[in-house]
Amino acid sequence: MLILKVIFWFSLFLIFYNYLGYGIILYILIKIKRFKTSRSHQAAKPENLPEVTLFITAYNEKDTIPGKMANSRSLNYPSEKIRLIWITDGSDDGSPELLRSLQGIEVYHETERKGKIAAMNRGMQFVKTPIVIFSDANTFLGEDSILRIVSLFHDPKVGCVSGEKRIFDSGSDSASGSGEGIYWKYESLLKKWDSELYSVVGAAGELFAIRTSLWQEVEPDTLLDDFVISLRVAMAGYTIKYDPEAYAIESASKDTKEELKRKIRISAGGIQAVIRLKPLLNVFKYGTLSFQYISHRVLRWMVSPFLLLLIIPINYWLFRNENITRIYTLLWYGQITFYLLVLAGWLLRDKQTRLKGLFVPFYFWMMNYSVYLGLIRYIKGSQSVIWEKAKRK
Repeated sequence: MLILKVIFWFSLFLIFYNYLGYGIILYILIKIKRFKTSRSHQAAKPENLPEVTLFITAYNEKDTIPGKMANSRSLNYPSEKIRLIWITDGSDDGSPELLRSLQGIEVYHETERKGKIAAMNRGMQFVKTPIVIFSDANTFLGEDSILRIVSLFHDPKVGCVSGEKRIFDSGSDSASGSGEGIYWKYESLLKKWDSELYSVVGAAGELFAIRTSLWQEVEPDTLLDDFVISLRVAMAGYTIKYDPEAYAIESASKDTKEELKRKIRISAGGIQAVIRLKPLLNVFKYGTLSFQYISHRVLRWMVSPFLLLLIIPINYWLFRNENITRIYTLLWYGQITFYLLVLAGWLLRDKQTRLKGLFVPFYFWMMNYSVYLGLIRYIKGSQSVIWEKAKRK
């Protein structure tokens, strides 16, 4: 009985810490840091702005190219200081031909499709500017995004800058749109606090930048290129900063099926990354970075989803056999209520509603369910580095 109680409460503590407690601790730590130090953000002067490369990998994105190019040319940054590079490996929908018909861009195409990271490894040889900014073809950047990213590189300790991923808010939405939007708002808040404390633990692939000199070729089977690239920069002794006003905005997944497909791939990639970046678990070597990495990422991909399963039978056993206190009864019925809300979210998953909070339990469950499936794919080696992108609204 005692052993089960210890396991139960320790598991409950880790779950709470991973999803909410870490955020509370972060908030307290940055409040203390703000009290002790004064923050200053020195923007780069227009005449001192460096040349940058906007680096876009694309596979069959012909429909998104006109909008992406219009957005890229409307950014508040000197056009003569932005190099536009497109890597279109494997595209057979006319994307390379369309891009080559446009002026002021460089297009590097190969007929064989080997995946995004292979395209990045191949394309980086063409980057000659001190800063390279990675962006997805199906995202639109905020007007001042490049300017704000470059300003953060004024600090020589900064090796990588992550922008914010935003989801179009349509007022009413389905489970995929509501859940993804609410999740990213919370995730963005954690990133903002992570950055202020020391360093973000992983950049958003929709928009992030590194000093070109810090680029390291990545293993061709890497699933989460943005995560691995940015953290290896941090492991080299630099920090990853985050600016929520440097943002990339995209539509939510078309439906929950498409969102789950995306989440499973991310989970498989997260597990792969944790194993591949195992030196980063050494808190004695990496200090604050390891603390943030374990708290924000490792627990979420490797621990908490499995503890959520573990506490169900233990809680039931304690509920049935522990008659002294009602806490286990309350917790048991609390779990039942939560999973009933998950079921309600699942039944209404593709319905449009303004009650977006209704889908939070379902999206939370889907995130953790994707970890179980992602682990299976990782063990079986069935998650291909070449994958079909999730359909967007």
